[in-house]
Amino acid sequence: MNQTRAFLILAWLMVATLLWMEWGKEKSAPPVPPPSAVAPASSVPVASGVAATAAVPGAPSAATPAVPGGSTVSTAAANGAEPAVTVTTAVFKVTLRGGEISEADLLRYPVTSEPDSPPMRLLASDSSLYFVAQSGWVSQGNAAPTHESGFRYAGEQRDLVLAKDAKEIAVPFVWTGPNGVTITRTYTFRQGDYAIKVRDDVSNGSTAPWQGFVYRQLSRVPRELAHKGPFSPEQYSFQGAAWYSPADKYEKRKFDKFADDGKLDKQVTGGWIAMLQHHFFAAWIPGDKDAGEFSLEQLNAGAAPQYLIRDLGPGVNLAPGQKATTEARLWVGPKLVKAIEAQNVPGLDRAVDFSSYSIFATLANGLFWLLEKLHNLFGNWGWAIVGLVVLLKLALYPLSAAQYKSAAKMRKFQPRVAQLKERYGEDKQKFQMALMELYKKEKINPVGGCLPLLPQMIIFMTLYWMLAESVELRHAPWMLWIHDLTARDPFFVLPLMNIAIMWTTQKLTPMTGMDPAQAKMMQFMPLIFGVILAFLPAGLVLYQVANGGLGLLQQWVTTKRYAEAPATAGKD
Repeated sequence: MNQTRAFLILAWLMVATLLWMEWGKEKSAPPVPPPSAVAPASSVPVASGVAATAAVPGAPSAATPAVPGGSTVSTAAANGAEPAVTVTTAVFKVTLRGGEISEADLLRYPVTSEPDSPPMRLLASDSSLYFVAQSGWVSQGNAAPTHESGFRYAGEQRDLVLAKDAKEIAVPFVWTGPNGVTITRTYTFRQGDYAIKVRDDVSNGSTAPWQGFVYRQLSRVPRELAHKGPFSPEQYSFQGAAWYSPADKYEKRKFDKFADDGKLDKQVTGGWIAMLQHHFFAAWIPGDKDAGEFSLEQLNAGAAPQYLIRDLGPGVNLAPGQKATTEARLWVGPKLVKAIEAQNVPGLDRAVDFSSYSIFATLANGLFWLLEKLHNLFGNWGWAIVGLVVLLKLALYPLSAAQYKSAAKMRKFQPRVAQLKERYGEDKQKFQMALMELYKKEKINPVGGCLPLLPQMIIFMTLYWMLAESVELRHAPWMLWIHDLTARDPFFVLPLMNIAIMWTTQKLTPMTGMDPAQAKMMQFMPLIFGVILAFLPAGLVLYQVANGGLGLLQQWVTTKRYAEAPATAGKD
């Protein structure tokens, strides 16, 4: 197999891979309800219970009571008449309603790259973007506050702003039961942190024992994609629920697989639950020693599906006069690798879902680590991509050098090959045997051009997932006309440059042994690739242009270095 044929195979493999990804997306895309399909403000959700005999410390032996499901009640109706409390920090503006965080605007992440674009709203209680974080208590035979009612704000101001010189701000809510049991909930926001600390202090001031379970859940409807099309990165980013347990590690489930993949009923100590989408996610992170039960539910099955992931536990069993405390963190924000790692939570970094395949995920993590180091050096993600190409070229230099050297030798013997074609005419079998004999005699490796192609293809596809998923590159400019490396080139300059580079590379590549049909097909490959790259993220096209440009330079130098007079006919 010569270099040109190998390149043709690589090209069609890449096209086939992209088409396969598109087919998979169309087949598995979750049903997205129209905005009007979600229940109106006046509707009352049907409670969805989890029967459990969870083996948690202090848990009652009887089955736990039903846990309220996700609610599409509007903000005006949520938690009775309890008004909202807003908290603004340097990174987000959050709306609290007792046991529910119903809105979260990410102030550092505008919806678009336009100067007047509003901030990205990750959590929302309105019908078109419904996605909320909820937490409450359930108790068998005793009163308890749910996320829907019970908690009342214990402060004075309802529009709070964390001052720039302050480290944190605490927002208290209180529930007082009819039997003297009180639960004080405190939301703590730290400066520059996307993790909200949620602490519940339970005090049994009654004369009888009190038993209860804390639950934490995320509820949402599938998000309608902002960008559609066969090459939109958002199409292939995972959207659904994910969870982590020390025993089974990272697991996930798409929205449309909630019912088909069976019931989730997992006893877990530690771990976390999350809802993931492109670039952003929300996650409940209980204490690492807390025991609970993870479960999934699909509510409102039919035209307006709503999905929920829940952690039920730990259980609390208090005698009169006793107190207990349970804590958790709620992450609401972007998939920032460094910020997630700073949480020091096992497996939480997998929320940055570079790929469903562990080998690609591992490689993507390594490439991103290297890309981040280069960004620290250059201060620009575009130049960091160019730097990454240079480093990868140096790492693959032995393979590419052998490839171009083989191509140069094959170019030298093109007249000999032409003579063999003329001699054997239409007898392709004899021609191939004579060609192999020539390669053997002159010590030409016909597969030398194939060796660098496999790692190049793996790196290309890994970079596609990595660049598409990395929120660090979202709306990141390169220079001049490229204002967003995760969006396509608005003027198609980079795809046109790639066409020119591929066409020039073809002129330096020998067509040895290729039949006319293959040769004609090869002539269209630069155009085909240009059309494909026109719809891919500019960062990925920049990588391809830089990689192709350096490859062309290396091939030109190698060709000049090993250039010899063409082998004349008649020496075989």
